[in-house]
Amino acid sequence: MRRRLRALVASFFALPLALAVAPSAHAADPATMTSGFYADPDSGAERWVAANPGHGRASAINASLADTPIAHWFGSWSGTIGTATGASAGAAASQHELPLLVAYNIYNRDHCGGHSVGGAASPSAYASWIAQFAGGIADRPAIVLLEPDSLADYGCTTQAQTAEREGMITGALTQFDRQAPDTWVRLDAGHPGWASPATIAQHLHEAALRQAHGFSLNISDYCTTAENIAYTASSTASCGPATAARSRSSWTPAATATAPTTGGATPRAAASACRPSRAEAPRCSCGSRPRASPTATAASEPAPRPDSSSPRSRTR
Repeated sequence: MRRRLRALVASFFALPLALAVAPSAHAADPATMTSGFYADPDSGAERWVAANPGHGRASAINASLADTPIAHWFGSWSGTIGTATGASAGAAASQHELPLLVAYNIYNRDHCGGHSVGGAASPSAYASWIAQFAGGIADRPAIVLLEPDSLADYGCTTQAQTAEREGMITGALTQFDRQAPDTWVRLDAGHPGWASPATIAQHLHEAALRQAHGFSLNISDYCTTAENIAYTASSTASCGPATAARSRSSWTPAATATAPTTGGATPRAAASACRPSRAEAPRCSCGSRPRASPTATAASEPAPRPDSSSPRSRTR
């Protein structure tokens, strides 16, 4: 990669095709089709540097933020979603670079945590939205982080609500398979301080991890790299030694903000409190529970994020 990858916050566990059962249409690695991760030339940091060339910190901000690849977050604030994702994927493709896109609009979003409540108006509205999201990317290479927190945020849900959410995730994976053949999708597994490894492993498999290309960690926290690696190993081991033995790890750049965020703990302060739960959970039984199948309609939701390219900072 020709661009320096800084501020690594999200880790990805990538399963080989034999284990993940990834669709044949997704055989190509989008990283091999591009020359590096995409740094948006029209990001907030780039615009600030252009408007303040004489500022004493302009050079440092340009080097550390403006020229750093970041994720682009999409939700109800994004307008016509297919147009928005198409523009982002197209801009990256024009530079022969790889965009990192975050889909963040699932129905009943952050239902238990309550920090980022919102999302689509119904499961069927979400099905329509995510189908348009995938259609906008089309055949251009991309990496998509699918609904941060969604599979860890089960602390207060009923069995029916859990199955409903898993159905939305599974339906989303199907849309990317059909419409965006050169996109790799990562599910999100929260962070080491949220759910036990065995619990998150079961959630991942019941949401059809086998249809995705791995999972992300740490988007909503500041756990250390070592903690995330250990949590990944424990999560895969929860599905049996064969899973861990046939697995490999990979890393991509984080969903980082274009400017300092507010309201969250600092990495040093949060890391000390970020430890895996010691609670035991049932060993995963992959694909054992039936999943809901959302239908397609359209809906929208108010209250856009202040900065659509920046994730929120918080500690669970």
